[in-house]
Amino acid sequence: PVANATITPSPPAHQVHAGDNMTLRCSVQVGSATVTFTWLHNGKEVARGPILELGDIDVGHSGTYQCVASNQLGRDRHRVFRALSPELALEVTPGSHWVTVAAGVGGSLLFLVLLMGVILTWHWWHHLGGAPPEPLALPEEGEVLYSHVVSTKQA
Repeated sequence: PVANATITPSPPAHQVHAGDNMTLRCSVQVGSATVTFTWLHNGKEVARGPILELGDIDVGHSGTYQCVASNQLGRDRHRVFRALSPELALEVTPGSHWVTVAAGVGGSLLFLVLLMGVILTWHWWHHLGGAPPEPLALPEEGEVLYSHVVSTKQA
């Protein structure tokens, strides 16, 4: 069965400008039988085949792109398997020469950043031994302060 469909833009996303041409290539990591590819733009089928050519990129190309890879297995090829790629977002701003392309990892990336923040905060909190200590009050007149320092040597 097909698995792990991915989209690779060419040229790389950071080199694309309005008016340029762009090629999206769909591939799968697994799939032994003949694999067919279907392209979706904003959820609607727009093309078939492993390559989608976008020429003269403009505002009309904005939206999300996905590819659906499928193959048929079994003696009579009655079992159909499908693999849907993560979304690739393409944003073209009117009157701008810049195009933004982002793969569908935004939610995962945000989750990882938040998780790292929680881990670092927990580590910092426990490294300090809980809440930060209260600041020392200045001594009042006639009050005697004592301090006791213990020095230990580690082997």
